Amino acid sequence: MLKNAMSHLLGTRRPRELRPAAGPGGTVQLPLPPALSTSLGCDAVGVPARYGFRLMSHLPRTGCVFADAERWWWIVPAGSDLDLDWPSQACYAKGAFVPAVRPRLIHQPDNRTPYTPPIPLFLMVCQVTGVTPSWASSGGERAVSAP
Repeated sequence: MLKNAMSHLLGTRRPRELRPAAGPGGTVQLPLPPALSTSLGCDAVGVPARYGFRLMSHLPRTGCVFADAERWWWIVPAGSDLDLDWPSQACYAKGAFVPAVRPRLIHQPDNRTPYTPPIPLFLMVCQVTGVTPSWASSGGERAVSAP
C-alpha cells in the first residue's frame, strides 16, 4: 500500500489524469474515480504532508487519498465534521473543494467506496498532531442517559 502511494506521489506511474473542477475561492474539487459510489456525499480532510505516510500506514481502512506538495487529502462521507473538533493542523473541506494546486490521486481503495472511516482518521490525526481528541457537545437529548 505505501509503496503504491509512494510511486504515485513520485510520479513513476502516470495513470490517466482526471482534471479537478474549479471551485469557489481558488479551490479545486478532488476528482474521484467514476467507478466509485459516492452515495454519502464527499468531504475531504487535509493534513500536512509530513504526516501522510504515518497516517496511511496506521489506519485500518483507507479510501481515496490525494496529495500535493503541502497536504494529503482523505475522502470522508459528507458531514464528517459534525460534533468533531478537528485539530487546527487539519483542514476540513466540504464537498471536497480543497485549496490545492494540483492534487493527485495516490491511493485508490480496492472496494467500490472512496471513503476513509472518519472516526479512526480523526483519532489518528489527533494523535500525530499531539492534540487530545474532543467532541463538540450538540446540546440535544442523549439516547442513553449519562450516569
